[in-house]
Amino acid sequence: MANSQSLPLCEKKPLKINALQRAQEIAILFLFICLLVYRLLSLTDHGFVWLLAFLCESWFAFNWVLTLNTQWTPVEYKTYPQNLLQQVPELPAVDMFVATADAELEPPIITVNTVLSLLAVDYPSHKLACYVSDDGCSPLTLYSLTEASKFAQFWVPFCKKYNIQVRAPFRYFSGNSKLPSDNPIGFLQEWTKMKDEYQKLCQKIEDAVQNLATLDFSGDYVDFAHIDRRNHSTIIKVIWENKERLSNGLPHLVYVAREKRPNHSHYYKAGAMNALTRVSGVMTNAPFMLNVDCDMYANNSKIVLYAMCLLLGFKHEEEGAFVQYPQMFYDTLKDDPFGNKMVVPLKTSWPGFAGMQGPLYAGTGCFHRRKVIYGFSFMDSEGNLRDVALDQERFGNSTELIESATHTLSEKIDHPHDLSSAVEAANKVAGSSYEHNTLWGTKVGWVYGSVTEDILTGMKIHARGWKSILCMPDPPGFVGSAPSSSHIMLTQRKRWVTGLLEILFSKNSPIFATLYAKLEFRQCLAYTTVLIWGLKSIPDICYTILPAYCIITNSHFLPKVKEPALIIFVAVFVMKILYTLRFYLGSGLSINQWWNQVRMGPEGKIPYLTTSLFGVVTVVFKLLGISEVAFEVTQKDQNSSSSDDQEDDANAGRFTFDESPIYVPATTLLFVHFTALAMGLFGMQPPAHGADGAGLGEMMCCVWVALCLWPFLKGLFGKGKYGIPMPTIFKSAVLALLFMHFCGRIHLPLRR
Repeated sequence: MANSQSLPLCEKKPLKINALQRAQEIAILFLFICLLVYRLLSLTDHGFVWLLAFLCESWFAFNWVLTLNTQWTPVEYKTYPQNLLQQVPELPAVDMFVATADAELEPPIITVNTVLSLLAVDYPSHKLACYVSDDGCSPLTLYSLTEASKFAQFWVPFCKKYNIQVRAPFRYFSGNSKLPSDNPIGFLQEWTKMKDEYQKLCQKIEDAVQNLATLDFSGDYVDFAHIDRRNHSTIIKVIWENKERLSNGLPHLVYVAREKRPNHSHYYKAGAMNALTRVSGVMTNAPFMLNVDCDMYANNSKIVLYAMCLLLGFKHEEEGAFVQYPQMFYDTLKDDPFGNKMVVPLKTSWPGFAGMQGPLYAGTGCFHRRKVIYGFSFMDSEGNLRDVALDQERFGNSTELIESATHTLSEKIDHPHDLSSAVEAANKVAGSSYEHNTLWGTKVGWVYGSVTEDILTGMKIHARGWKSILCMPDPPGFVGSAPSSSHIMLTQRKRWVTGLLEILFSKNSPIFATLYAKLEFRQCLAYTTVLIWGLKSIPDICYTILPAYCIITNSHFLPKVKEPALIIFVAVFVMKILYTLRFYLGSGLSINQWWNQVRMGPEGKIPYLTTSLFGVVTVVFKLLGISEVAFEVTQKDQNSSSSDDQEDDANAGRFTFDESPIYVPATTLLFVHFTALAMGLFGMQPPAHGADGAGLGEMMCCVWVALCLWPFLKGLFGKGKYGIPMPTIFKSAVLALLFMHFCGRIHLPLRR
């Protein structure tokens, strides 16, 4: 029999790359080089149009080099949870954080399902504590959690007794769930009872949402009477406490609404996470912490075991500062019309990051070492306490928090026998002014300075020399709701673009982290690839305008059909298409889904012309001191009972519009390209310079752009929210006419 000490908890293995994929990547790089050489050799014979094309293509080539750097050495991790108890007789404790910010945009039933899925994971219950941050300070959230804790008394034992895989009730009882064929005796009876109890829970929450006045604002709810969500004291309620520390009981459940005052910045989600870190530090002080968004439920009951295998399975702690589960989505619309499923990054970028210093911190579905969040390096974590400042300047003026931090660093963890006795200390560390004159938000906790606090915090951790770990089990660890409308998708991505650019143009830039800290060079390039996402919109828009400009002015930026050099341009275009299409077809997905990704994905044409462009403008305004960046909470849909409901809806997946200026650039470009196509087809162009007029290449590019903007074309004839508002059409038409006038007045010569 093998020695239990020799049994591994995890393995890190290089991921084998398909030879065809590698050949395509090298071929695309070679074609980019050929294209740029051709442009350089031809620049002296052409004018500004070719120079602009060369600059855009140089950016595209540079971006491809960054992409190859990210995904060149992918790795995968394999875990062995069956060996965990043999290697680690007493499993470490884990504090679980769930963040919600608005009970209207994020309905309480969504948060409840996420919490229930976490309370029921396969892990000793007395080692778990769940903290829910309610930044909306809503009595509905507290009421819903209180009722959910009652339901959890039956739900958690039921899940563990019958080894239920998906432990979010709304998913388990949905039309997609299948009952096991070999039902144990009594299972159906218990299943029916559970479903009835869950429906009662949903009805109670729905009744409270519909009529808030029915809540009795006394007892536990007295603090919510006449409350102002932007100006209130700390509210902490211990909803459930596992006082007897039963391993098969129910984990602790604590509600936290941190103090907010108008004269103190609360730093959005980053501030909420820091408050939860301090509150949990004085209450349970687990050495590991999990944070999830309110809509990201635990889809795999062994997520904690997998994470512990990875965090405890390496000889050196610095190998695992945090374990990141990628974001996955349930019930996406047919063919993913809004490009939410990031199929290619899941197969390329995520494993690629794992092959360097580790994956990005994605803000949800992540297990952290508490000592890492406290700002310690792995040198500190080896027990050298003398050189580490554990004082009020670092952690604030709470002696309880400083003592718990000392225990964290020395790996001495002790839990209060009574959580209620720690509420007073917890209220203090959740105060709005507690962080004043401390290192919270800079060197301790989640880092402030960007609305994408997750990327910034993860990069700061990597800059201290730590590494992170990617965990991609089957089934996926966490699954959440994808944006179900174009408006929600655009709002979310604009926030992403804005936050990433905030990091890029600040002292937190990865370039400085490489020069003056311990961020590895390749990891720096990989972070840069992500941070410049919004900037890609500028060359993309310029390149998108070129074919229309050339047709209108009867010039050209592409070689003629008879020129052999045209093969290079066609080859780059075709190879890039085949490269991404192969991942979709290889995953059993449709060509329609691939096409929607081309148009609507993170690097699709429509996001570049809308969210990315306005994200850039927002950051420019911030840098100029004109305005500040606001954190926009995206709306979450109510948990649906069946995915068929969405597919049967005739309007599901249709693009929606409003009078926001974000739709003006794309609508303007649609007008410009259709005008250019009409001029080219009907011969309405001005005389060309010799034989250098617009050709087939420019016409085909215009057709491609028009196809990418097809939702906007449909919007011109749509009604209600599915139609482009007349003010937007008018503004776009005026801008298109101004562009036409510009082309007529400033006809740049092709030859000098």
